Order: sequence, then structure tokens, then C-alpha cells
Amino acid sequence: MSTPLRIGTRGSRLAVAQTGQIVDRLRGLGRNVVVETISTRGDARGDLPVAMLGGDGVFVRELERALLDDRIDVAVHSLKDMPTAAVPGLEIACVPARATPFDVLVGRPGDTLATLPAGARVGTSSIRRVLQLKAARPDLDVQPIRGNVDTRLARLAAGDYRCLVLAAAGLERLGLAARITAILAPPDFWPAVGQGALGLQIRAGDEAAWQAIAPLDDVATHLAVRAERSCLAELAGGCLAPVAGWARLDPDGSLRLGARVLEQTAAAVGNVLAEDAAATRDGPAAQALGRRVAASLLAAGAGPMLERMRAHAVGNTA
Repeated sequence: MSTPLRIGTRGSRLAVAQTGQIVDRLRGLGRNVVVETISTRGDARGDLPVAMLGGDGVFVRELERALLDDRIDVAVHSLKDMPTAAVPGLEIACVPARATPFDVLVGRPGDTLATLPAGARVGTSSIRRVLQLKAARPDLDVQPIRGNVDTRLARLAAGDYRCLVLAAAGLERLGLAARITAILAPPDFWPAVGQGALGLQIRAGDEAAWQAIAPLDDVATHLAVRAERSCLAELAGGCLAPVAGWARLDPDGSLRLGARVLEQTAAAVGNVLAEDAAATRDGPAAQALGRRVAASLLAAGAGPMLERMRAHAVGNTA
């Protein structure tokens, strides 16, 4: 029997479920695969805000260390959790086809963002989601919530919240798509960069691992997230910043990227939005598209907005 391909995953139910989908596909291709579960600091302290646990990369660092230490061959990440800065010795070699990239409302049957009653308590801890909720419905009572999907749904069932904002992809991968009561999508509600996509990370130059996972790569998704992550990197936003972005293929085959930067001001929620497209569909063109959209956002004032939000975040965790 061939040497098994060691797949690393976080231990949460969602991480195990999405890694299981990758493992099933690899085994369907005849690969000998074993799964290694690795605990991350983000999973161990799900009761604390991510910013207090070290911010960007809190859900990926231990997996990356396992790769560098040759304890695993492939790490399965949610791309929205991955910092944009490259890790020396590692590379994102494969991005499978994306699940639904949007956020969703989970509440009572028929609930939508427009029909929620004034004062309804909505649970989310993502600053990007909080600000978009406040921009669309300043009359809602948006409150933080921590924990995994099951913990959050339990608090919803207990009546602590009228509804929750969650990622569609997570619910789909857990078989809970029936809980969705409304899709929150552009132009009113933009997803996180990389949302709904998985990144399969390997050691740079590991030809055997690359050949094993290469058939799972989806070109359209890979190009889209390269554009999104290039934009985020250019903004120096980080995974926790109030930056949203979504790239997709237009009907004419061009790659289109839209991105939004938000800021809480004393009077209201400020935001800037930029969108552009690239006719050429390759990696360098996707990255250049991301840089162009970021430049448009910066020209519209996104730089000072992000600086103020970063200063506010540091003040809240000091």
C-alpha cells in the first residue's frame, strides 16, 4: 500500500465535516488518506473574541506548524480565516469549488432583514457583519455571540436572540441549510474575503502532495479568491477588518471583483465600495485586479477608515 497522505484539520464539527468532504473526494480518486486532528487556540477558547486570542491566523497557526514540522502533508483551511501574508515554506496549492459565499439570516420562518421588527436582537460578532447590519437596519439590536455553530443555534433556540447571521457555507456543510430564512447578498450585504472557499495548504515544493490534491482544484474559484485576497492584502486589512469582497465570473467570462470597506462613525456607518473586472483569466491578472480595486477604495478614503477602525479595535482589547 502507498504511503498515506496525511490530512490535517481542526477539531470543530464544521472543520471535520468540510475536511471529510475533501477526504471522500481524494479516496474516490484512489488515494490512501489518513486524517490528523490538530487543536488550535481559536477552537480551545471559543468563548473569547478572536482579537483577544491573537487576531489574524488564530485558527491556522497550529496547522501550519504541523506542516512545517512534517507531521501532516496537507492542511485544510477555511480561506476566510487565513492571513494574506505568505508563510515561508508553505503554499496554498489547491482551492476546491466554492460553496455559497454569502451570509444568511437564521431565525423564524419568513424572517428577512427587511421584515425583522424594530429592536429585534440579532446575534453576530463579526465587525463586518455588525456594520452592514447597522447600515441596512440601524433600528436593530445587534449583539455579540461566541462559540461554534451548534452553540449559537442553541442560544437562538433558548430565545437569547431573535435571529443570527451566519455563513451559508458552514450551514450547508453541516447539513443545516434548511435553517436558513434569508440570504444576505450584494449589493446590500457583502461577504468576507474567501468566504465559502477552502484552501488546501502544503509544503512548498512537495510534488507528491501537490499531485494528490491537484485534481480537486477549481480554476474559477481559485482565481476569484486570488483577486479577493490580493485586494485585502493591498489594503493591509487582515481577516478581522471590516473589509468585504466577492469575485466571480461574469457571463462574458471576465473576472469581476467588488469590495467594500466599512467604518462606524458617531453619526452612522460609513462605507466605500469599488468594483472592476479583468478580461484575462489567470493568476497574475486576478492579483492585479485585486490591487486595482484596492487602489480605488484607498482613493475613496478607505485608508483612514481602516486606520481608525484598527485604533478602535486595539483600544478595546488593550
